[in-house]
Amino acid sequence: MADKADEAIDAATPAFGQADLTNCERELIHLAGAVQPHGALLVLEPLDLRVLQVSGNVARLLGKAPEALLQQPLGVLGGDVAERVARVLRSADLLEPQALQCRVGAGLRAFDAVLHRVPGGPLVLELEPLADPPGGIELQDLAPDVMATTLSAALQRFGAAPSVGVLADAVVEVVRNLTGYDRVVVYKFDPDGHGKVIAEARHPRLESLLGHHYPASDIPQRARALYLLNRVRMLVDVDAPQAPLIPDRLPGTQAPLDMSLCQLRSMSPIHLQYLRNMGVTATLTASLVREGQLWGLIAAHHYSPRHLRCTVRAATDLLAEVASTRISAIENYAHAQVALMVRRLEQRLVEATSTEGEWRYALFRSPRTLLQPLDATGAALFCDGEVLTTGETPSTPELRALLAWVQEQAPVGDAPFACSSVGRANAALDSLTPTASGVLAVRLSTRSPDWLMWLRKEQLQSVTWAGDPAKPMVANNPLELSPRRSFAAWSEIVRGTAVPWSTTEVALARGIGVALVDIIVQVQAVRLLIAEHQLRQVRSAVAGAREPVLVADAQGDVIFANDALQALRGEPVEKGQAAAALFAAADDMQQALAQMRTTQHGWRRELDLLAVDGTPIPMAVHAEPISGNDGKLLGFVVTLIDLREARRADTARLNLESSLRVAAQTTASEADEVISAILTNASLAAMDIADARGGPPVAPLLQELETSTRRAAGLYAQIRSFTREA
Repeated sequence: MADKADEAIDAATPAFGQADLTNCERELIHLAGAVQPHGALLVLEPLDLRVLQVSGNVARLLGKAPEALLQQPLGVLGGDVAERVARVLRSADLLEPQALQCRVGAGLRAFDAVLHRVPGGPLVLELEPLADPPGGIELQDLAPDVMATTLSAALQRFGAAPSVGVLADAVVEVVRNLTGYDRVVVYKFDPDGHGKVIAEARHPRLESLLGHHYPASDIPQRARALYLLNRVRMLVDVDAPQAPLIPDRLPGTQAPLDMSLCQLRSMSPIHLQYLRNMGVTATLTASLVREGQLWGLIAAHHYSPRHLRCTVRAATDLLAEVASTRISAIENYAHAQVALMVRRLEQRLVEATSTEGEWRYALFRSPRTLLQPLDATGAALFCDGEVLTTGETPSTPELRALLAWVQEQAPVGDAPFACSSVGRANAALDSLTPTASGVLAVRLSTRSPDWLMWLRKEQLQSVTWAGDPAKPMVANNPLELSPRRSFAAWSEIVRGTAVPWSTTEVALARGIGVALVDIIVQVQAVRLLIAEHQLRQVRSAVAGAREPVLVADAQGDVIFANDALQALRGEPVEKGQAAAALFAAADDMQQALAQMRTTQHGWRRELDLLAVDGTPIPMAVHAEPISGNDGKLLGFVVTLIDLREARRADTARLNLESSLRVAAQTTASEADEVISAILTNASLAAMDIADARGGPPVAPLLQELETSTRRAAGLYAQIRSFTREA
């Protein structure tokens, strides 16, 4: 029985090289047990640098047979390699790979090297020769001045990119010029993990892959996880024989070596066959990471063997790192656009409520304003049991059926619900396909079925896949593993499907929905003054609002304070007390009320709200005087926004600016164009992120930018150290 259980486990998580297309998603690719032959790998005991494992090509590259190295101190290699490794070991924890240069043997042959520590395990040393590369493959490098000029110009270009598309075009052009590969693409993942080529630079003889789609299964989850750990990966020759580790298990533990961080790690046989079927011989990939997630890849293909020196790979890593920060800044800036749009909506809805007593019709008065930002063909508002529509929409009974289904499927909270094929997801709603094949919906209330939906009609969409996704294996020999033998473009006409909602559109809808909820609360607060008979219904809605709301009468005394305001202060707000007394600068608030009585204009300012213990809470205060149809002042609606997160963001921005100034002063004497470009790009990204108030918390993004900038500067320092020592 135990044997059968072991067989079941092996089938579920196949060892490296033993997977097929039914289980390659779980292949243990980090336990490859072999390296690419252009470099050598040694596994070392951390305490005495004794050699525990070696790659099978050490005799050819290092001049020592495996048996002459195993269980011997690293110093038997000769040269300064043991001294250099010991020096790095004393100065770093090695949880991330550290680059160094060393010489080996009596002839003092020069090597680029990388050292890291397997968590809880041994050291791993990887060595790549700088001269006489194996297999006669020329080692590609750049002169230091050319490298600096190239990087400086590239980073300035990245920092000026106004959109992801423009940035991606710049990335592929720069990386191809830097590395010399035949084809370089930027490959972006969608929410389902499928990929699309959004930019390409290629040799004129090659057929374009721009716009091609690839199914998520092409990149297994284990591979995606490794792309986050090991940001740049190079394959020199798809047909080169791999060098196995000797012995194949670690002495003592008999465990396979975890090669997650190894740059020389052999690639999966399935992936190698995949590349052969494409006609690709050599590859380079660099990860594009946003907020800790794999956003996409920079992928380079060459149709003959190609070997880049580690300085060029580090430069590619630097470019990918800076491009990632720019992507984050560009995409986050969309939230700032939401704030501008909502500001216009706010004024229109408040005016409509004060003059007409109703905000819903004002929302639909200008269909273009509502539909165009999300490229929708129709919209529907469900509120207080009524249905309002604009653009091309299904009938009211069909819309109510759609609402019932959306409420069942939608996530809890304020996350939007998005679907590009309603008829496929629910056959009972197939009749909606012509006008509402796609739906993007935001919840406007947690207490009633109030929703705003954007709709898209059916559109015949041509999706170009690299190979037929329905035919993943085609082989003449059934024993030959061939994930894709043909990569001719295959077009699938998708019927019953709308153009999918993009990540940016979903983020925009969420921002509009969240802001609209707060606007509705404010409007309902106005209705509280206009129609006393609606007090109970409106009080319930206002009381549960996320943002603090205060309603005062014409004399400035409190009529109503919602739960959010009372929770913020830490005690109930008594009806009839002076509204100005709730603020640290009570006189300023009192003067503002007097001013609004005279001018009938709204008032905005930052004031400190007083908590029960006297602690000031920084708030953005927006007060609006409300008049009746006869022009008589009824009172004031005061909405507040907690600025503590914004202040934390400002502190993070100041810390970043201080860090950048220190870095700039440190490098000022060297007048280095690349460092200057890195700092300039970081400053531009910081401004974009800081301006995007109303979106995700800004402080963590600025902290991530500071970390990324330091890493980019470190990578360039590594490049410069190599060029000085070479």
